[in-house]
Amino acid sequence: MSARPVAIVTGGGRGIGAACARELARRGYALALMSLTNSAAAVAAEIGGVAISGSVTRNSDLEALVGLTMEKYGRIDAVVSSTGHPSWAGTPHTNLYDFDPEQDHLLDIGDEDWHEMLDVLILPAVRLARLVTPHMRAQGSGSIVNISGLGAGAPSTKYPFGAMMRRSLVGFAQIYTAHYARYGIRMNNVLPGFMENIEWSPALQSSIPAGRPGKLEEVACTVAFLASAESAYITGQDLLVDGGAVRKL
Repeated sequence: MSARPVAIVTGGGRGIGAACARELARRGYALALMSLTNSAAAVAAEIGGVAISGSVTRNSDLEALVGLTMEKYGRIDAVVSSTGHPSWAGTPHTNLYDFDPEQDHLLDIGDEDWHEMLDVLILPAVRLARLVTPHMRAQGSGSIVNISGLGAGAPSTKYPFGAMMRRSLVGFAQIYTAHYARYGIRMNNVLPGFMENIEWSPALQSSIPAGRPGKLEEVACTVAFLASAESAYITGQDLLVDGGAVRKL
């Protein structure tokens, strides 16, 4: 069994997932990563972890990831559930970053697209929790962090998919907490704002109180805090990392 804390990161080959993997490694975690391509393997080689290629939409791939982690390290202390977007995210009427609220495209989106969004953005958190909770319960501790988005914090007509689907993670984390906090297992959601790995218009950037997009490392440090014992009394919560972009009571 690993003498170091052990973390699983999905989507660990690039973007926020890779940044989380590197930050957790810097803090002494042993890592098991997964991505659709070989990019997670490259990050794992860099930080001394292990990796597989697979999809968060397939239970068999997630089972293989958890199995590899237990075989290699013997425990799971933290999970970072980071996912991408459905294959249709860049099509004209469903572009996640350029949805025109003046157009009546919302009801043009078919059931198949909604189901794919559910399969990519919501169910991976459920699938991973289902697989890792027995191991965490056996050891008496664990932390799960789901990467969500600022749309869950302030639903917007411009980002209907994040507003509706990401919001579901709020309820899931709270219900999960009601069941499993008694066993020392926590679940929280991190809601990144407009991040530097996507090109945003000058007008949007100027609307952010911090005056800039967020750095991936800033999200990763927040995730690492929630994964650690430093946040032992925080569970069932949603934490915005958005430079003040969302303003609400």
